[in-house]
Amino acid sequence: MRAMSSDTSRPPLLSVQALAFSRNEEPVFGPLDFQVDAGEALLVQGGNGAGKTTLLRVLAGLLRADQGHIVLDGVPATSAARARAMAYLGHLPALKADLGALENLEFLCGLHGRRPDPQPIQAMALTGLAGYEDTPARQLSAGQKKRLSLARMWLAPAPLWLMDEPYANLDLEGITLVNRMVAAHLRSGGAALVTTHGAYAAPPVRTRMLELGAPSCLADTLSASATANAPPRAAGPGHPEAET
Repeated sequence: MRAMSSDTSRPPLLSVQALAFSRNEEPVFGPLDFQVDAGEALLVQGGNGAGKTTLLRVLAGLLRADQGHIVLDGVPATSAARARAMAYLGHLPALKADLGALENLEFLCGLHGRRPDPQPIQAMALTGLAGYEDTPARQLSAGQKKRLSLARMWLAPAPLWLMDEPYANLDLEGITLVNRMVAAHLRSGGAALVTTHGAYAAPPVRTRMLELGAPSCLADTLSASATANAPPRAAGPGHPEAET
C-alpha cells in the first residue's frame, strides 16, 4: 500500500457540494455538502433505501448525479481523477472468478503497472487468506471473497477508500480486520467513506458521521462533532453475519 502525505495544508481528499440524486423523479438523497480530509473516516449511516449505496456509486462515477460538484484532492472528479484517487469496495466482489486468489491480486498489481512483488502475498496473510493462494475465487466462501476484496483495496494505490457495507459476511474477527485496515490507511494519510446500517464497530481513528434519511427526506445532515483517537467500540447491537 502506498504511503500518503498527511500534510494538513493540502485540500480535502473529497469535497462535495450540493450533490443530489433522484430515481424516477423521487429524491434519493441530497442536496449534500460535506468534505473528507486526509486522515479522516466518514461513517455513512441510514436505513434501507436511505441512499447509502447510491451515494457511494455516485461518488465512484457509476451513477450520474442530478446536480452538484465532486472534487478530489482539489481536482474535479473526472474519470482519470477517480482512477487515481479512489478505490471502491461494493456489495459484489470485483473478482475474476476463474483466477486463483493470489492471481486476482497479481492481476490488480498489473493493472497499476507494478511488477510482481511480495505485496500480494503479504495482503493474503494480512486478510487471513494464507493457504488459499491457488483457490479459484469462485470456490471461496462469501466471507473469504470479502476478505480478498479487502486485500485488493489494500493493494490499490488510492488515497480515498469507498467501502459499501464492508462488515457484511464477516465474523467479529473480520470486522476487527476492517477496522485495523481503515485505521492503518488513515494513519498513512488516506481517507475512507464507510457505509453501514448500524456500525458493528467504529474504527479507532478520527471519525465523523453522515446520517442519510428516508428517500423522501431532503434535509440530510452531517454532524459537526468529530472524535479524535476514539477507542474501539464493542460490536452491537445485534450480531454480524457469520462467514459462510
